[in-house]
Order: sequence, then structure tokens, then C-alpha cells
Amino acid sequence: MFDQNFERKTAISKKKKLYKIEDGFRQYLHNYAREVELPVKYDDLTYYSSSVPLLDKNGQDTLWETVYYSQQDMRELYPSLTMVYAKLKAEGNIKVMEHLRVDRVDYCTFGNSRPFRVRIINNFNDNYDYFYVKTADASRLYGLELEHILSPNRINYLEWKDSLIEEHIAGIPGDIFLGRHLDQEECNPTRIAKEFVKFNERCFVHLLGDMRAYNFVVDITPDFDDMQYRIRAIDFDQQCYEGQRRIYLPQFFKENLPYVELCMKYMTPETVKQYQSEERAKIASRVNVSNNRLRELMDVMSKDRLSSDQKVDQLKQELAEHYKSKVFSKCATMGEILRQSLKIAVGSNYLGGH
Repeated sequence: MFDQNFERKTAISKKKKLYKIEDGFRQYLHNYAREVELPVKYDDLTYYSSSVPLLDKNGQDTLWETVYYSQQDMRELYPSLTMVYAKLKAEGNIKVMEHLRVDRVDYCTFGNSRPFRVRIINNFNDNYDYFYVKTADASRLYGLELEHILSPNRINYLEWKDSLIEEHIAGIPGDIFLGRHLDQEECNPTRIAKEFVKFNERCFVHLLGDMRAYNFVVDITPDFDDMQYRIRAIDFDQQCYEGQRRIYLPQFFKENLPYVELCMKYMTPETVKQYQSEERAKIASRVNVSNNRLRELMDVMSKDRLSSDQKVDQLKQELAEHYKSKVFSKCATMGEILRQSLKIAVGSNYLGGH
């Protein structure tokens, strides 16, 4: 049941190993137009000449640095970055490039992917957008693809020669939402609690780990009579990586305690079960709609090594205990574990496997 039992330690690997994209997965990415030839690779952005800390509007350190390039490098790099944005957003339509320019490039040393964030400005109206350039990691790409298929959110990304391009996912970071928005009068705590229950269930069903408050955003949409909320993951590094079952349940992270307290205050056990069932039914519907694509993904994922043997053994044992099922005993990879977990969770017959 939904609780706030933090007594058992939820331990996450301090440094996650990056896993290469194997041939089978690369072919899948090509088949679904995720692998696209790009004029810029991750390494091209690493040759900056200087950097300064990036502060927010309140003068606080954001843990990002704004990086600067030589004039020669800028003349070559910035038009290429604009082309990358056009490929990401407009399938390479060069007409959109005429009124776009690179305003700033930021770099973050915090986290596994060490991303660059590119800020694009529209010269006509000064509107801006962001995209990210990262080192491609198979775990992260599987996470992005599963989010696209199984969640209510569409994910836009491209990969080329082990470089990953991701669009910006808009929303208020979960930890900032707690500090600045939760106590506002127009905030609807019941709807937030409902969304956290559904988000918690989605993460567990497709085994997306480490959803601490700063790894997801809250998207707020004004409705005709109230606010609607959706919680969206923004970090996919811990897709099917850890061995501990609790890491795939956001409710067990101390950073998420205020969300858990909302659920306990405004939800009954029966209501929680209702929303969990509703979310699994929606995931099952998405599985049925995208069954061919998901089955192809599961086939290649089941062959790939995405974690250590120790973590694989731990997770299959813990899920076997949770579901009271022996089907996990034959699983040798994280992909096989996920396939069986999905079969149990949503009752799908479309996923193949043993």
C-alpha cells in the first residue's frame, strides 16, 4: 500500500555505468526515425574556451555553466546547432532556420550524462526554446522510448554516432514546485496527490528508477474551473538499471515525502487502488495500440546488457516476491525482466517472450 516507510535504505549507485547502443537497438532506432544524421556530435561542444557559473534570477547557482567558444568555432558550431534544432522540431526544414539563432550554450557537470543545453531564440518575437546534447547511453534511450510508448507523454529525441539530442520537457521541477507552489491558494492538493499516485504507478510498471523530486517536473494546465497537473519524468538514466525494487517507486524517496503526505492526507486506500488500476488500464491500452513497436523494442532490449548480473538477480528475486510469480526465474537480462513485469502488470499477450 502507499506509505512513507523510509526505514529501509533506498540506495542508488553513485556512478552509473554507460552502456553502448548495440546493433539490434540501433536498427530499431533507425526503423523508427530516431537515428538521424546530424551535423554536430557531443564531442564538438566540449572544445569551449571558457565558462562562467550560470545564476538564476534570484542570484542562486544553478549548477550549470555558460560556455564560450572562439569566434571561429562559433561560426562553424552555431549554424550546425540551429540545423540540429530544425531536425528535432521540423524534420530538417531549413526555412525555420532563417529566423532562429543560438543564444547560449550551457554545460552541467552534475549527473551521469554531463549535458549541454542549447538555448535557441526566435528573432521575430524573442521567444526561446531549449534542447540538450548528451552522450548516448542505451539505458537512457530505452527509457525515452518506453516513456514515449507507455506514458501519456510523447518524447522527441534523435541519436547519431553515440550523441543524443533531446527536446526540453517543460514544467516546474518537482522540488521547486514543493517550495514555491504547494502552499498557494489556487493549488489543488487532491489533484496533485492523484497525479503522484498515477506517476508512481507508471514508473513502477515500466521500471523507471530514481524519480526523486528534482528528476521530474510538474506541468500545470489551467482548466475552466480548476488546475490540471501532470508529473513528467525528465531523467531516464535509471531505466532498468538498479536491483532494488523500491528504486522504481517514487514514493520511497525522502525527497518526495511531501507528495506522499498529500496522498496519505487526501486519499483513502481504496482511492489509491482505484487510481492505480486506472493507470494500469491506460498503460494496457497503449500497449495494445503500439503492440508491434513495443514487441520489437522488447525483443532487442531482452538481448542487451543494461546492468550487472548482481542487479539483475536482485531485481528478479524482489519482483518475484512482489508479484508472487515464478516467471522471473528464467530472466537473464533487465529487458526480459521488464517484459515479464509488463505482462503481469497490464495482462498483455502482445509482448512475446517466454
